[in-house]
Amino acid sequence: MILKTLPALGLALFVCAPALAQNAATPDATAFDGSEKRSQVWLTSGFATYHFQSDKDLNGRNPGVGVEYRLSEHSALTAGRFFNSDRQHSKYVGMYYQPLSYAGVRLGAVLGGFDGYPKMRDGGWFLAAIPTATFEYKRVGVNVAVVPTYKDRLHGGISVQLKLKLFE
Repeated sequence: MILKTLPALGLALFVCAPALAQNAATPDATAFDGSEKRSQVWLTSGFATYHFQSDKDLNGRNPGVGVEYRLSEHSALTAGRFFNSDRQHSKYVGMYYQPLSYAGVRLGAVLGGFDGYPKMRDGGWFLAAIPTATFEYKRVGVNVAVVPTYKDRLHGGISVQLKLKLFE
């Protein structure tokens, strides 16, 4: 099944990322999405989550680690692992696309694959599109995601993820 190949696809995307972002040092270079090319690697944390369903016994502390590779002003690849709201380990791989900005905050969504949620595909991989906002200042940043509730399988909330730029 294709969902079982998502980790391999994520790895392939990260291996190919330098080629996608070639000439990032050239100021007038543009990426595939039309924005200025970047070549940045960020170390990301897990998440702190405020759940919309506060009456359930959900885990709001979601420690973990991940990596983000910024391809351009509008897009980035991401992958990582964290302890989710259902107190299970989850992995993710995805791509941010944030074509809008307001007051230095990028707005858009991350499209990715996730696993580890017992009521969603029995803990297996599934695809999701999650609205996100990103703010970066020099070597630090934050991603904020608005995770929608999906039936009784996924519990929605607002998740905050910290990040640190390793190099560009």
